Amino acid sequence: MGADAAANTAMAQYWNEVAGPRWVQRQALQEARNVEMLEQLLAAARAARGERVLDIGCGTGVTTEPYAAAVSPSGHVTAVDIAKPMLDAARQRFAGRGLDNVTLLLADAQVYEFPEAAFNLVTSRLGEMFFADPAAAFRNLHKALRPGGRLCMAVWATVAESTHQSLPLDVAIRHLGPPAPQSPHAPGPNAYGDRDYLRGVLAAAGFADIAIEPRRFIVHGGDSAAAAAEHAGQMGAVQRLIDEKRADEAARQAIVKDIATAFVPYETADGLRFPATFLLVTARRP
Repeated sequence: MGADAAANTAMAQYWNEVAGPRWVQRQALQEARNVEMLEQLLAAARAARGERVLDIGCGTGVTTEPYAAAVSPSGHVTAVDIAKPMLDAARQRFAGRGLDNVTLLLADAQVYEFPEAAFNLVTSRLGEMFFADPAAAFRNLHKALRPGGRLCMAVWATVAESTHQSLPLDVAIRHLGPPAPQSPHAPGPNAYGDRDYLRGVLAAAGFADIAIEPRRFIVHGGDSAAAAAEHAGQMGAVQRLIDEKRADEAARQAIVKDIATAFVPYETADGLRFPATFLLVTARRP
């Protein structure tokens, strides 16, 4: 098995056995966090009636549903995810809603053989940062676009540019030490925080008119610092560091307690609000 194939298998296992089930269990909070990001992505994607859309890393379907509405009745959305638990949640979301222009596909988008030149729009909200081989993945997605078709996706900027990521990770590192060294471009939430790297990947895949725009927004962190801290201890970089260090429950609880203290200044009358940055990425197939 080649390195990329092994990485693909590992990522599929992670999302089906660890991250996917945890996401589904906390689905309401996860989706509420990034509602402002989704609004900006949908506005930029400009899905129109009759178009064919490929939604990569569709998760529980929160992005797929508005795309399906935008392109109906004659358009179609193919929604792809590597995690069966998340696709099952998407099916539950769509049940009884009459969305007959959506296909949910359990597949690895970086290697799946999509119909060539079939889509007007390839889009993703936080679903394309986990490719083991981004160059091959984006070549595959480029091939799936029609000439003149467009790419529009939202990816995280660097950890330092989003308080809800940097603050709890700093706390966890103080308790456990830093994570093992790895490439800054390794698959993960912030793999494309390096704008020049991402631009190079897209250009090498054949995309033109590449634009990478930092967008500020507010992450909605729930009702209390304590609840948000518990969430941070179960998901994302903190959870991965705890797993890597094989920290016991007492250490996890101590980390969560200190994260809650660090989150208190971000409590407002409307719940926790964290300043954050994502990258709005647009390009087209010539």
